Amino acid sequence: MMTGEQYRQSLRDGRQVYIAGRRIEDVTEEPLLRQSIAMTAANYDEFYRPGEDAFGPLFFIPHSVEDLKYQEVEQLKWANPTRTTSVSLLMLMTAASRIRADLPDYADRVMAYFEHAKKADLRCVQTITDAKGNRALSPMKQDDPDLYVRVVSRDSGGVTIRGAKLHITGAPIDHDLIVMPTKRMKPGEEDWSIACAVPVNAPGVKIIATTYAPRPDLPADYFPYSARRNMAEGFVIFDDVYVPNERVFLDGEVEHSATFAHSLGLWERIGSVAHYVEMADTLVGMAQLIAEANGLQRVPHIRQKIAELINYATMVRAGLEAAVNNAGFTPEGWASPDELMTNAAKYFAAANYAEMVRNLHDIAGGSVLTAPMLDDLKSPETGDFVAKYMRTMQGVDAEHRMRLFHGIRDFTADTFGGWQSVTILQGGGGLHAQRLIVEKHYDMHHAKGLARKICGIEEPA
Repeated sequence: MMTGEQYRQSLRDGRQVYIAGRRIEDVTEEPLLRQSIAMTAANYDEFYRPGEDAFGPLFFIPHSVEDLKYQEVEQLKWANPTRTTSVSLLMLMTAASRIRADLPDYADRVMAYFEHAKKADLRCVQTITDAKGNRALSPMKQDDPDLYVRVVSRDSGGVTIRGAKLHITGAPIDHDLIVMPTKRMKPGEEDWSIACAVPVNAPGVKIIATTYAPRPDLPADYFPYSARRNMAEGFVIFDDVYVPNERVFLDGEVEHSATFAHSLGLWERIGSVAHYVEMADTLVGMAQLIAEANGLQRVPHIRQKIAELINYATMVRAGLEAAVNNAGFTPEGWASPDELMTNAAKYFAAANYAEMVRNLHDIAGGSVLTAPMLDDLKSPETGDFVAKYMRTMQGVDAEHRMRLFHGIRDFTADTFGGWQSVTILQGGGGLHAQRLIVEKHYDMHHAKGLARKICGIEEPA
């Protein structure tokens, strides 16, 4: 296993990472990435144990409902690269189980890679969304064939890939990129049916980073959440990257091109739902605290909005518990959440999030955006005025109320808040993706049978 310092050293591997038009020579020294790396390094130190056979909890494979519950709770404590490693490897193993009957050699490669990642204590990230070009056209009909990652050549030792993958959270500070097709491919699109593992520092890999990390020229207490928890995004370019056969998990088998994406969707969405439970409870707490600070907690329309938030939080939690408690099992005995419940919960949480944030903002008022900074409260020139006009009553001083406003703004209405709003909607696939899975797994035959019974219609022979 690696320590936090060894993880930092492992990132000084010649990787090509860019931000705002400039090359980052050492990602560990980049101010906009520093907190992301610190969070991940802290996980390494937390999990570290000496010994050749030691490994961290992110390499844990659930075999029971209790295992799944433990895993979803634990993941909430982890930095993003730690969590995405667990999700990526569980995705690979789920895919391996689903393709083993037809493609046993690929399944064996997946299991060998899992053991390699565990032994080397790597951090990996699923790399799925292509540039896509004209969304109305399939990969082979694009005016540029590279708009979906594809194989451009093959030899006896491996394949060379070209293309780009977008929205890859944590890519600049991970070790490996787990590449997979973004959609089901058709006959004739064999070159786009590629799944593999690529080191971030492999020749030809370039990452253009963005981040919602707060501006370094503003005080950290103005961003009470995102100053402590932020993560870099990666626009990942594969400029003729060679991948040896042992790291190739699918190459041209279009009938299994969607297996990896569907497997990822399952694990990414259940992880998202677990996060949404905590997020929804946070929204409830923020709404109640700011209502009390403003003296509005007994006003009927405020109570109604808080009740709606409570109902939202409760339903998201119920969806998570239903998905885990109705777990399925692979032939290998690995536990995985129920696909119908997982996708229904993810859809409900994402589809209603914006309305819940609107309730919070309506309760809190305009000072969510315009409250002075805490430095203004400390200033000898402005402090007395801020203290006088930002307090509301006995027991609610200016600092208490200002911290609430800054927390609400940072969590829901500033750079991180915007990132979270889009991520909740698009993470793990947009709403349409969840609808498709729900429709696929819903027991329509049972529902139609109930309807026929009520209507007095015999079931067709």
